[in-house]
Amino acid sequence: MIVPSRILDILPRPVQRQLEAYGDAISVFSEIRDPRVLRALGPSGVRGLLLQRGKQGVPTQMKASHSAHFDWRYPSDMPEMHLLYERAKANQWNGSDLPWHTSVDPLNPEVPVLPSRFVDFDGLRSRGIRFSKEEEQRFLHSLVSWMLSQFLHGEQGALFAAAQVTEAVQFFDGKLYGSTQVMDEGRHVEVFHRYLDEKMGRLYQVNDNLFTIIDSLMTDSRWDMKFLGMQIMVEGLALGAFGTLYQLTQEPLLKQLLRNVIQDEARHVHYGVLALREHVTKELSESERREREDWAFEVALLMRNRFMAFEVYEEWFEGTMTREQWKAFVTEVPGMQLFRQVMFTRLVPNLREIGLLSPRIMPHYERVGLSRYFDGRSADKLSAEDMLKDLDFAA
Repeated sequence: MIVPSRILDILPRPVQRQLEAYGDAISVFSEIRDPRVLRALGPSGVRGLLLQRGKQGVPTQMKASHSAHFDWRYPSDMPEMHLLYERAKANQWNGSDLPWHTSVDPLNPEVPVLPSRFVDFDGLRSRGIRFSKEEEQRFLHSLVSWMLSQFLHGEQGALFAAAQVTEAVQFFDGKLYGSTQVMDEGRHVEVFHRYLDEKMGRLYQVNDNLFTIIDSLMTDSRWDMKFLGMQIMVEGLALGAFGTLYQLTQEPLLKQLLRNVIQDEARHVHYGVLALREHVTKELSESERREREDWAFEVALLMRNRFMAFEVYEEWFEGTMTREQWKAFVTEVPGMQLFRQVMFTRLVPNLREIGLLSPRIMPHYERVGLSRYFDGRSADKLSAEDMLKDLDFAA
């Protein structure tokens, strides 16, 4: 908190909200110890968390800076990546072929887009907030629309990052594979936007933490940082989030949409592991590797905070619950706990696999409760089919 609570309480509510948001931003960035990480994330944090550029209602200009890497010899320089390229070509799908004729009523508890067990409504009642059954369904509608909106915004970031990475990556088989990912991400933007527009009737603004990460990746000139940020961090966490919603939803159109997207995303994360594994362990200096290790940890914290859903809080509870009370509540919500568990199950093993989970950084993950994921399977050891089989079994 950057202002004492006794003073904050007498300020107008819009001012309180802004100062509380500033306090959250400062608390995240105050933990950054590596000045190089602060330089990399700081300007994006100002634009995203303080200026809230993503919420200004106008297109955002991000100044990209990277070198396009051409190789006029067209070498076959990474056989494992070429196999991934062949799989990607064979597994393309058309978003228009999904069963869009399916009738979706987000307020129908008989075919829930998000089941009521996702939220601890008893926990809300203990805080003095009592919802009717109809209000519970409307709240779930808001929450799942918010989640899907962040998926959509993340996929737009992935689309542009994939285009940049395809230009900048320094091995040719990676460029061929990258071209398929650009197509994948465009299709994901298409289907998530269509579902929100036609079935949910809602679109939330981009979350400030997600904006900050996308801004940082778009403006970083280093190709491997774009890989690390998008392929390992954003795509890895998205894969977990998609898997959780796939496991929970009973709405058949959304389930099929997510199934298709998960198969693409599994390839994308595998791509990141293949591209970075030797680069991190053999080509970077120890100083460069430590910087990327610290950066990945800070972005993991930002991604964890991405799911605090403050946009939903401001819509439903501002004035009846403090921001701190909401943070405590949403952290304990069963569905959000499952989201975080599955997301980090997908992320942390990949950081280990590419060499960014050294004994130096592991205590930091332990401190924030992420050490339980150290021994999981990385993306190169886990196919989309295995992942979907596990999700179907757990459901």
